[in-house]
Amino acid sequence: MIALGTLNTLTVKKQVKFGFYLDGLSWGEILLPNNVAPAGLEIGQELPVFLYLDSEDQLIATTEKPAIMVGQVAMLPVVAVTKVGAFLNWGLKKDLLVPFSEQQIPLKEGQKYLVYCYVDLSTRIVASTKLDRHLHKTEPHYNPGDKVDIIVSEQTDIGYKAVVNQQHWGVLYKNEVFKPLRRGDKHTAYIVKVREDGKIDLRLTATTYKQALELTEQVLNKLKQNGGKLALTDKSSPELIYETFGVSKKAYKQAIGTLYKNKKIVILDAGIMLVGS
Repeated sequence: MIALGTLNTLTVKKQVKFGFYLDGLSWGEILLPNNVAPAGLEIGQELPVFLYLDSEDQLIATTEKPAIMVGQVAMLPVVAVTKVGAFLNWGLKKDLLVPFSEQQIPLKEGQKYLVYCYVDLSTRIVASTKLDRHLHKTEPHYNPGDKVDIIVSEQTDIGYKAVVNQQHWGVLYKNEVFKPLRRGDKHTAYIVKVREDGKIDLRLTATTYKQALELTEQVLNKLKQNGGKLALTDKSSPELIYETFGVSKKAYKQAIGTLYKNKKIVILDAGIMLVGS
């Protein structure tokens, strides 16, 4: 099925002086201009193209990949503000419109904003900074430990709000974050759980059984390197723990808890110590 604002694999139908016409099936013939056509393109060849409307609102194909597609979220700069709205640079000749009705706050030229791209009722490809209007419209189906892609949206009192897989809202709690995050940053994250209200808890590191075992080994090795003692307890700061082992305080507490239960370490006020040291 052919869709506006996304990548579509189409077949070259014929060549003309100014480009190639692609078979758009029920959409008719779609022009691929010479300046974006790959060298050696032949009739009958299939190629992936992005479909959008040009400055004259004519359907056109391009092999250029924009910075955002329909159904996606991205951080884009405003290049102009006019009487119809703000225009964003998304990597194509025709800029991407953010109508005034889709602006959470008035957009300013030269600033970057996190936007969602969609096709409006008049079949225009447009963007919106009102992410709540467009995200989390489907029920999230994730399992604990699932690996997802996130884009940081904003910092809140409890942590960071993030877009999960271009579709849903998730939360990174501040006690699970040990490096600076900025609006628009892209990261890999892991599902902690999906709550009954549909909200998604995230963390930036995986906590599989294998990784838990690896962390206990890292702690033991660190102890051996330091004469059997380490001034790092379950009461140490999350930042210091992350600096030392690159994990959350919760993961570290679980690791030393396992070592303690297995009688490999003792936990003192000043730190941890190998048994027999």
